[in-house]
Amino acid sequence: MDEEDPFGLNEEIKIVIFKCLDCKGTDEVPEYIIGEFSVDKNNSEEVELHCPHCNGTMIEARKNPK
Repeated sequence: MDEEDPFGLNEEIKIVIFKCLDCKGTDEVPEYIIGEFSVDKNNSEEVELHCPHCNGTMIEARKNPK
């Protein structure tokens, strides 16, 4: 255990960009949140979140989103 940071507060948080299928808005979501939503999903199922802009459906944006 790191004595200078025993709770891991200085660890970098990985951010994943999600894009809304309806309004095309984007949102930055911490990776640990995505992990919480994927607990009851199969490996092939994609995590879907509610859009904070229009309450539509957001999915993870790909490197080359269309």
